[in-house]
Amino acid sequence: MKRLLAIAASLALLAWLAWDGRWQGLGDAFRRLDPLAATLALAGFAASYALRAGRVYDEFRSDARGRFGTCLRIVLIHNAMVNVVPFRGGEAAFPVLLGRNFGTPLARALASLFWFRLQDAFVVAVVAVAVWPGLPLPLRLTGITALVAFAWYLPRWARAPHAWAERGGAAAKLAKLRNAFADSTRHARFGWIWTLANWSVKLATQAWLLASLVPAALSVGAAGALGAELAAILPVQGVAGFGTYEAGAAAAMLPNGVPFASGLQAALALHLFVIACAVASGALAWLVPARAASARDPDRPHLS
Repeated sequence: MKRLLAIAASLALLAWLAWDGRWQGLGDAFRRLDPLAATLALAGFAASYALRAGRVYDEFRSDARGRFGTCLRIVLIHNAMVNVVPFRGGEAAFPVLLGRNFGTPLARALASLFWFRLQDAFVVAVVAVAVWPGLPLPLRLTGITALVAFAWYLPRWARAPHAWAERGGAAAKLAKLRNAFADSTRHARFGWIWTLANWSVKLATQAWLLASLVPAALSVGAAGALGAELAAILPVQGVAGFGTYEAGAAAAMLPNGVPFASGLQAALALHLFVIACAVASGALAWLVPARAASARDPDRPHLS
């Protein structure tokens, strides 16, 4: 049912664009993007990729052994797969690439990926609660406090002594995952710094780009960029995000006077720009031979 809803959302966007020549509006949005805005956006996305690679390198420093370039390659290929493979299937690239390049156990890689996504969700949720229009201050502070407290508690819960392994069966398997999750959160204080830095750059870049595409003030672009990212964590998403991403951005810009149709066109242009950057950088990373990154350690597996 979730996949059918995802396909329906993407087809609805396609039908809307095909109706009454709305593709022309998409072209107009791209024509409003001047070279300076495009260059700054490319630089912002490149900085975001580097920060994500830094988070992976910091998390797996004992496995990476100074091979930051390999971590960047993993991030770029993984990011491209996540953006183009439907139903979040591209997430599987992360544990596979870690295993092939660093020999990282599957449970450890999956637990780290889960923790990375949790950190992303917490940061986006805190920003959303902090800037949500019309939310009373007491409720705003309560929401932020609850999110921060939960994020603080999770790693400590994972590292607390437990006897799950002794129970056998499914509990023993869950114990391995909990232990792997605990291992992934041992450097949580560094992980939060990387996560906050990445999302600051990423949201600022998307806000700048969306504001240029509408066109509108930077605050309007920031609202749309946040709405698009909030849509990305919904349980049901369009194929490769198409449909839900645009709807989230357009809905977030409505209170600022941006018509829904104009918001959809600008958000689709932003989405296409993001995917183009992800696919291009992922393709370049794929073409770089992995053996160049692992020449100092020939016994380590690599992605050919």
